[in-house]
Amino acid sequence: MRALLLLLALLPAMANAAELLVELADGSHRYSSAELLAHPASRELEIPADVAYKRAMHYRAVPLAELLEGVKAEDHLQAVADDGFAAELPAAALLDAKGARAWLAVEDPAKPWPALGKAGKSAGPFYLVWTHPEAEQIGAEQWPFRMVRLRILAPVAERFPALRPDPALAVDDPINLGFAQFQKNCLACHRLNKQGDAAFGPDLNLPYNPTEYLRADLLRRYIRDPQSLRHWPQARMPGFAATALSEDQLDHLLAYLRHMAGRKVAAD
Repeated sequence: MRALLLLLALLPAMANAAELLVELADGSHRYSSAELLAHPASRELEIPADVAYKRAMHYRAVPLAELLEGVKAEDHLQAVADDGFAAELPAAALLDAKGARAWLAVEDPAKPWPALGKAGKSAGPFYLVWTHPEAEQIGAEQWPFRMVRLRILAPVAERFPALRPDPALAVDDPINLGFAQFQKNCLACHRLNKQGDAAFGPDLNLPYNPTEYLRADLLRRYIRDPQSLRHWPQARMPGFAATALSEDQLDHLLAYLRHMAGRKVAAD
């Protein structure tokens, strides 16, 4: 009877337990929320302009670099959320503490974070947040919340060859520069030419590329502020401010999209 009572007492904590799977070159590790909350490098953190909550937030967080032992600056990682959002993250930004700094915010089951929207779910149990994001133009797509997995992967161009622009283009061609912006700002939600890991938004080349059905000025406006062009309360696409995507970078992104409209793969 005592064992049964103990089990019943533990059930709420077990139900709220959460784990983050981190897969690196030397193997995998599952971190529980309790383990991370007690991590010796964890600290209380204030985020003045939180991307998910659109206001100042307070978190218990661990510097993400603490969980990336053996990862090199030239490596590439991907953070996956429970809804199919898949953020592509160059390791250099995650390891560098001089400018923008990446933190893994951990939700305490005893002190849950506020709900996001009508679904009733918070941004937890694990949320990648940044201090001084403006130092390296960290955009909204690099703030994945409800994370379940962080893994090291080959670069996007190796994994998804159908995303590559014409190989004859120079490295510094605006189209190749736009491909870099696409990886940073679009690939977390969208696929293109049926390739990509995200399962969140529509394919951006099949059956039609947005440059084929939106005027250039309207497409620019839509990327900056989706609700200004099409008001939809359930829409989840964020706007991209100039602090995260400059005018030149937006030009490059649009050049890449126009280019890829002529490099479609077969629909079936």
